[in-house]
Amino acid sequence: MKRSTTFFLFSVVALFWWMFTGSGCAQIGFPTGGEKDTIPPVLVSAAPPSQSIGFTGKKIVFTFNEYVDLQDLQKNIFISPPLKNNPVVSSYLTHVNINFRDSLAPNTTYIISLGNAIRDINENNVFSNFNYVFSTGDHIDSLNFNGKVTLAETGLADSTMIALLYRNLDDSAVQHFVPDYMARISGDGSFNFHNLPAGTFKLYALQDADGGRTYNSKKETFAFFDSVIVINGKNNPVELFAFAQEKISSIVPSLRSNSEKKLRISNSLISAYQSLIDPLLVSFNNPLETFDSTQLKLTDTNFVKIPAVIQLDSTRKKLSITSNWKAGAFYYFIIPNEAVADSSGSTIATSDSIRFQVKTETAYGRILLRFTDKGENKVLQMLQGNDIKFSFPITGTTLKNNLIPPGEYTLRILFDNNNNGKWDTGNYLLKKQPEQAITIPQKLSVRADWDNERDISF
Repeated sequence: MKRSTTFFLFSVVALFWWMFTGSGCAQIGFPTGGEKDTIPPVLVSAAPPSQSIGFTGKKIVFTFNEYVDLQDLQKNIFISPPLKNNPVVSSYLTHVNINFRDSLAPNTTYIISLGNAIRDINENNVFSNFNYVFSTGDHIDSLNFNGKVTLAETGLADSTMIALLYRNLDDSAVQHFVPDYMARISGDGSFNFHNLPAGTFKLYALQDADGGRTYNSKKETFAFFDSVIVINGKNNPVELFAFAQEKISSIVPSLRSNSEKKLRISNSLISAYQSLIDPLLVSFNNPLETFDSTQLKLTDTNFVKIPAVIQLDSTRKKLSITSNWKAGAFYYFIIPNEAVADSSGSTIATSDSIRFQVKTETAYGRILLRFTDKGENKVLQMLQGNDIKFSFPITGTTLKNNLIPPGEYTLRILFDNNNNGKWDTGNYLLKKQPEQAITIPQKLSVRADWDNERDISF
């Protein structure tokens, strides 16, 4: 018996040695997981079914073919007509439950969308683009209405906005009451209202910053249609132009003083080169209490004074020096230490002399833009990021400029109705629509000492 046990253990050890050292053909391995599941959950049933009429319940149950979970529900849930309180939405195994907290309006067709909130548990595949429709009356409203919203200042879309329909035709309704119907705005700016009743409505669009579904701040992006919308089965798409009457300030107040004991200077020069088309900027780390512009001088290399306009900005921290710069020329800007001082009386350590050379024309690109239509009161804006770097009135079918700094620019056409050279916002109280603009899809890449041409169609 002992010999048999010893032989058995020896055999097992030998077998494992043979398998792990590769002496045999077989190798120990682990099963692979197979191909990744990319199929979203499938809706097996809804109780009650979508398109139900005479709904009087408080609960809806969706059943799927696999375990599901909910993500970013508050961002995704969308109900039209809106309810005072969103329903409680929960998931358990293969079910998603919707429990209403509010009483539903009689004889009303509702649409519920959960957007991209429903996903399978294993691979996070999204169940999307599903609208659940039901009615508390004896029929499902079936009329549709669509349109488009663009940002007036840029001509681009903003999918964070929502479209609103009001049965109340009073102009103040959008400021005090929630809408009767809502629709999401897609990435291209389009919106579609489905399952509407016949009737006359006011149409708006809103970037609902506070979630109140009312236009209650001039800083909110907003759009309004000038006339009423008649829903009667004849779908005539409309376009709205959104604007913020007041811009949100990006200035964050400082909680502590940034004042330093010593007064220091910096400038806008890059490698000691000055732009041929911009002023020279000289900045101080502290606001100036003493500023004697008569002692400041712009000179040539022989220290002969050159005419210049020297201005201190409203912060009293930045000087702007404008002159008729000569390409390739050398200059000095001289700041005697007694000419400037901050509130503590600190001056610069010694008189400062800034030596620089102005760039030549070969440091800039040449642009030639050809327009298919001159039109009236149009302005070309050249932007980098959100900053307008250049603005040119379009007075003919071509626009030429030989002094554009190299870089990539977004081109925008402003329809300047009042001919003041800048975009003007709207005003809902005065029923004034904003000026409109369009952004050219393809950017313009400007190279130094290069002819950069483009045909632009409106």
